[in-house]
Order: sequence, then structure tokens, then C-alpha cells
Amino acid sequence: MLGGTRRRLVVLIGRLRRFQRRRVRAFRAWLEHTRNLLHLSVLLLMPLVLGLVTALSNAVQELPFLLFPPLASGAYTLFAQPESRYASPRRFVGGLTAGAVCGWLALELTAVLRYQPSSGGFSVDPFAVGLAVFLTGAVTWGLDMEEASAFAAALLVQVTDFTATSRWTYVVSVFLSSAIVAAIFVVWRSRFYERRDRYLYQSTNGDDHVLVPMRTEGADRTAMLGAHLAAAHDAGKVVLLDLVGDAETAAAESELLDRDADRLRAADGGEPTGSNTEGGDPEGSATADRPVSDAVTGDDGIAARARRLEERASDIETQVGVPCEVVIAVADGSPATTVIRTAHEVNCDLIAAPYEERHGSLSPFVRALFRGSTDVLVHRSAGDRTRWRRVMVPVRRAGDVAHAMVDFALRLTGRTGQVSVCNCIEPRRGRREAEEMLADLVEPFDGPIESRVARQPIESFLADHGPHYDLVFMGASMDRSAASRLVSPPTFERIQDIDCDVAIVDRNYE
Repeated sequence: MLGGTRRRLVVLIGRLRRFQRRRVRAFRAWLEHTRNLLHLSVLLLMPLVLGLVTALSNAVQELPFLLFPPLASGAYTLFAQPESRYASPRRFVGGLTAGAVCGWLALELTAVLRYQPSSGGFSVDPFAVGLAVFLTGAVTWGLDMEEASAFAAALLVQVTDFTATSRWTYVVSVFLSSAIVAAIFVVWRSRFYERRDRYLYQSTNGDDHVLVPMRTEGADRTAMLGAHLAAAHDAGKVVLLDLVGDAETAAAESELLDRDADRLRAADGGEPTGSNTEGGDPEGSATADRPVSDAVTGDDGIAARARRLEERASDIETQVGVPCEVVIAVADGSPATTVIRTAHEVNCDLIAAPYEERHGSLSPFVRALFRGSTDVLVHRSAGDRTRWRRVMVPVRRAGDVAHAMVDFALRLTGRTGQVSVCNCIEPRRGRREAEEMLADLVEPFDGPIESRVARQPIESFLADHGPHYDLVFMGASMDRSAASRLVSPPTFERIQDIDCDVAIVDRNYE
């Protein structure tokens, strides 16, 4: 009784942990949208910044609370639009300070030029207000510090009962308060916002251990693609996976692989290693003192497959310079389930699989990979290409999949290649929105990236420009409903004749 309760509790805890991991990854994916990140930054940082300035200014009795509306307005412009021409600390501090100075000068000039002071009661001199606005506009325009909050800072002097001495205190307080806000903004933008790909974009921190199921003839080229992706990180590695039908075949193939590996290590003066079978018999390893079984020597198909895997692993290590392993797994049940399970067992965070189709659409194997819990890249090769220097990345919107595709494209092209990030818009849709989306998408990445907005269907655009590129990245569109995919199939299913390689990317969450 207690044992059953304990097992149910363990299962419940495991489900809660998986749910928590999925929620965390989903939240990080939500934060990868730049607009969401900016809204959250404004929501969290604005109260802290203004609260800090208020606490520091409480010691100055002459500083009116009316200062904080223009300060808050200017701070919002900084944090909400950190890439705009108005998000400049110099313009922010200079504009507010210039407005305060112009407001003070307007009062002083009015006192000298006007024939009498204003009568009792609260009143504002129209001449002083007009002069303050004129001086503020002229100064901010001439010094290229067009700041809307500068006018508010100038007018505050007109509606507050300052003495001549406290007006100077007001000007200094405006300068110091705006400088504090600007300093916090500079630290936030340089240390976090401009490095958000490093902290938030999961593809730039992971996807460096790549598992490649060697199921088709095009798997060799997919393995090279996965190797170039893994080689971009120091900790990268590639695992070539061979799926077999039973444990005996797996043990036989693993025995051949171990035998060849031990022979190579013996020639180099190294030590023999054990079996690399996943799901096979650990007793099936071979050493120099142990004869090879009849199952191995009598099956030319197994020997040829093992030799091909070793040759491919050797080519990857030699040409790309990334460690490469070979794993044999027994496909018990669904091959896709075995691949996903093996990826977890060998600590791989990306599955790079060759493209497979059935009846003109994705095969059940690939669809099952897309529904799994590991990131997936499906490679459709159009030739024998093993290097990709010109890569196109068409995107519908900014997000985690788009960021992953841009990151993968930069890994492949390096510093000498070219990456084009594109967005195709409808005839009635404005270009500015698309251009801003692409700017937000590519801004965090370093590398030769160009952005393009085309007013034509994606199929026509790819047919015209795809042949000029080595590879086109596309999203798997797994976030769309089944009805939506039925009415409008994914783009990669509608461009079967494009004369270049295609890579379909999907981000999955545990």
C-alpha cells in the first residue's frame, strides 16, 4: 500500500517538474520577442528607477514633485525604444537640463523686461511661458537635443514658486536626476539588452550536441550540416545514430565498430575501449584478444554499414574538427521515439535528421520528431553540397524559432559568408512594421546580416531568389492549428522544386 502511494507521489512530482520546465522554457521563449522584453523592462525598471530618484531627491527641499512627470516621460522613451534616435543619454540629460535652464532664463528676462510683477494670487505670466518655450525649442534644435520632456522641465519653473536661489537648485537637481536615470539606462542597455541573445536566446547557448539519425542516403550531408552547427561552440559534438531492428544486430555492429576503433587506437599506442551500443548487449564488445562472432563476420551488410559510419565519423572529425561518436540503438517501437530517447541518453539537444516524405508531405517519422521534446532540424538536400556560405532565412515574425534560424545561419556562414533575413508582406500591409520586426530580430546578432522586405508571396520570392543561395532555413509552423495547416500547408511543403538545400527548424519544450 505504502509502496503504491510512494510510486504515485514520485510520478506526480515528476509531472510537476516537467510542467515547471515547460513553463520556464515557454516564458523564456516569450521573452525572446523583443517587444515583450521591452514591455517587461519598462514594467519592472521604471518603478525602481523613479523610486530611487525620489528617495535621493527627498533631501533637497526645493526640488518639487512636479519634476517627476517629465522625468518619467523621458525615462519611458529610453527604455521602451532603446534603439531609436531619441534613446540617447546625451539627448535625455541635455534636453531636460536645457529646458530647466531656458525656463529659469525666461523668468529672469521677464522680470527685467516687464514693467510690473504679476498681481497677488496664483498666476502664470504668458510672456514668460512663451519665451521659455521659444528658448527651449531654439536651444534643443540648435544642439540636436530635441527632447519633448525639455518643454515640460522649462514650464515647471513657471508654475512653481521658486526663489532666485532655488531656481539654480532646480536646474542642478534636474541635471543630477536625469543623469542617474541615464546611467541606469546605459548599464541596462549595454550589459543586458544588447546581450540578450547571450542570456535569453536558448539556441545561442545550446544546440551544440547534435544527434544525426543515419536513415537515408542523404544522411551523410545532414551529418556534415550538423557538424558545422556543432563546431561553432567549443563544447560541440556530433553523434551518428544507426537504428537496427534487434539487439543481436546491434551487438554485432557495435562489435565491429569497437574492433575498428581498437585497431586504430592500438596503431596510435592507445587503449581499447568498450561498446558504444545503446539498447544492445553490453557483453557484445570486442577486444584484440577476443575473436569476432560469427554474426559479425558472416553478415556483409552489417560490416558495410559499420564501415560507412566509421568513415563518416572520421571525415567529420578531419574536415570539421568536431568530435564525432557513433551510437547503435534498437528501434523498439516507433523509430522517432527511439531517436528522441537516445538524444536524451547521449545528452544531445538538437536532432538533425534528413528530410523524409510520404505521399508528397512529411513522413510520420519526421512529424513525430517535431512533436517530441528536443529541438529538431530537418535537412532536405538538393545536391552534394557540404559547405553553406550563402544562407537565406525567411521569417513570419520574430520569436524563438526565428532566433534559432538566424543563429544557425551565422554558425554555418561564419565571418566570410552572407545571411539574408527576409519577410514577405501582403500588398496592403505596411513596410515599416515589417522592417522594425526584422531590425529587432537581427540586432542582437553579430555577423554579416542583411534584411529584406518583399511585397510578394513567399513561394514566388523563394522561386526567384532561392537558387542564389546555398541553404534556406524555414520554420516548421508547428504552432499553427491542424485546420490552419490543412487550409494552407507549411511553406516547405509548397516549394518542392526550389534549387537549393532547405532546413526546417522546430523548437520543442520539455
